[in-house]
Amino acid sequence: MLCSVVLLNIMEFFKGFFSLPLTNPVLILSIMLLIILLAPLILGKFNIPGIIGLILAGVIIGPYGLGLLENNSPIELFSTIGLLYIMFLAGLDLDMNQFKMVRNKSLVFGILTFTLPLLVGFPVCYYLLDLGFLASLLTASMFSTHTLVAYPIVSKFGISKNEAVAITVGGTILTDTLVLIILALILDSKEGNVDVMFFVKMFLVLIGFSLVMFLVVPRVTKWFFKKLDSEKYAHFIFVLSVMLFAAFLAEVSGLESIIGAFVAGLVLNRLIPHSSSLMNRIEFFGNAFFIPFFLISVGILLDLGVLLEDYHPLMIAIVLSVSAFFGKWVAAWITQLIYKFSKYQRRLVFGLSSSHAAATLAIILAGYNAGILDENILNGTIILILITCMMASFVTEKAAKQIVLNENNEADITVPSVTTDKILIPVANIANLEPLLDLAILMKERKSTSPVIIMSVVPDNEQAEINIMKASNKLQHFVKLGSSAEVDVKITATIDHSISGGIVRMARVTAATTLMLGWPGKLAGMIDRFFGSDIMKIVNNTDKAVYVCSFDRPLIDVRRILLMTTPYAEVEVGFESWVNKIALLSGELNVPIVHYGLEHTALCINNILKNKRMSVSFSSVPYSDWDNFSNMDSFISKDDLIVVVSSRQGFPSYLKRFDIITDKLTESYKKNAKIAVYPQQNHENSMIDET
Repeated sequence: MLCSVVLLNIMEFFKGFFSLPLTNPVLILSIMLLIILLAPLILGKFNIPGIIGLILAGVIIGPYGLGLLENNSPIELFSTIGLLYIMFLAGLDLDMNQFKMVRNKSLVFGILTFTLPLLVGFPVCYYLLDLGFLASLLTASMFSTHTLVAYPIVSKFGISKNEAVAITVGGTILTDTLVLIILALILDSKEGNVDVMFFVKMFLVLIGFSLVMFLVVPRVTKWFFKKLDSEKYAHFIFVLSVMLFAAFLAEVSGLESIIGAFVAGLVLNRLIPHSSSLMNRIEFFGNAFFIPFFLISVGILLDLGVLLEDYHPLMIAIVLSVSAFFGKWVAAWITQLIYKFSKYQRRLVFGLSSSHAAATLAIILAGYNAGILDENILNGTIILILITCMMASFVTEKAAKQIVLNENNEADITVPSVTTDKILIPVANIANLEPLLDLAILMKERKSTSPVIIMSVVPDNEQAEINIMKASNKLQHFVKLGSSAEVDVKITATIDHSISGGIVRMARVTAATTLMLGWPGKLAGMIDRFFGSDIMKIVNNTDKAVYVCSFDRPLIDVRRILLMTTPYAEVEVGFESWVNKIALLSGELNVPIVHYGLEHTALCINNILKNKRMSVSFSSVPYSDWDNFSNMDSFISKDDLIVVVSSRQGFPSYLKRFDIITDKLTESYKKNAKIAVYPQQNHENSMIDET
């Protein structure tokens, strides 16, 4: 008897935890994380995109499946943040230099992907489905929307900078904005509120939203990043706050929150380099947590049981899906014809723009709640969401794979891949090491598997072994900084009587290709002037590329890269290497390069950028009056990152006046960020030329 009572109590106790739908937040979170972990792995064995696995898992565990979970407040919260994250990452990942070049194309595609589905959908809804005028217009406008559900696939394959992707992402903001304006007009017209004041109010609200986002937020962000430069976790929290604030502000302005999140990504795009540790944290947290929550929640909403109860919702879903796909495919096809895209780029555009989720659901629910649409359209739309998300994922993944293969094949033929870019950072002042490491991460070749090496040279005395241990312990922190940006960082220390000699020796031992050093102060004494500084000893005793860097002004304040080159810089062995690194830095900071030097040098730089398909804003000003230093005041501003490409004595592009220029920069432009570049050399090809 006692055993039966105990057993009943135990069963009653566990019943509270496992009654359906589940209510225990810890258990719910555990199940969601288990799905996020296993669904992509299991379906990946069958070559099914992980996105589809997450959506189907949501269907299975949702209220219309096993009934384990319901679409309650916690799931809605994480789902909403996941959707905002998708749009935020789309704006943050956008190559702004390329977007500026394709903004007109994005405008054309946005008009096409908005107009054509609307023109296809309205007669289908009005004549075939026998809906009223407002219901037909609202349902057809839903065809014009698209949610970038498949964008994580593009990001995973590393083709987010492809022109087709840039155009599609740019078109998303236009078409969704126009559809949401139509929604507002339809809902207000039903209430009889559409008049002149409606449009005036909408215009003023949009202006206010734009002013806050594009003028106030960037200034606050810059201030915050500079004031809390050492608190890296605070940067991540601040970025999330900006995303959510922008989404809320958009809703207050009468727009959808996804528009605000996308605009937040655009605003922060230039302030967060794509290879930085902060960007890595943002992408990691979104792709691992919030975005999968959104995809699972889409599945939870789907009621596949309606297909068994009545054929009418199924017929509506088929008609809606075919019409939606047809309109989006025609828009992608016309875009391909206009801009001469490959068939795989057309498929990529179609895949990205054919998935319907958030905006579609928002429009249909708003119409349903307002009494414009009935239950059949609502259920048909939810089924459409499942069909389009699955189809979009398949199409996008196949197209992305093919584009990657084609790009790799072309790269093998035209441009040799760089896999041995090894950067060595000697430590003189540990306070200057973090900005040097950040710069090395931004300028490191993307295909290189070699680590960034941080080294310290300690004097050869009786305390040498102890000093090596101390130096190594101090540098351990920077290994973690590198790993947060997914860059392998190694530390080493050596003993030498001469600091410069130890650095040169370790550059050979580690087979480094590039050295990054801190900018020296003005030469202080007669001995230094006669024998040369440690920096120049390193430069003159190695044929490695040497970058001497000053960060008196943080890189977040840089508005452009001012590049000054010696005559015949293009004939040096390391010319292509430093052009590539400066272009990478320009892309990461989203700032243009303005070149001052000979026209032929500019032409050679431009050819390298085109051959490597680097979407960098590059312009050149012919200049050769390097004797007149005072003229530089006319084109150097405080927001410039000054890059001076010099050479070593005895090599073709060496110009003695450039040694004087670097000294003058130290004296006259103390507040500018500066980099002096000494390209990689081949000592066998040296020649005397000191004009």
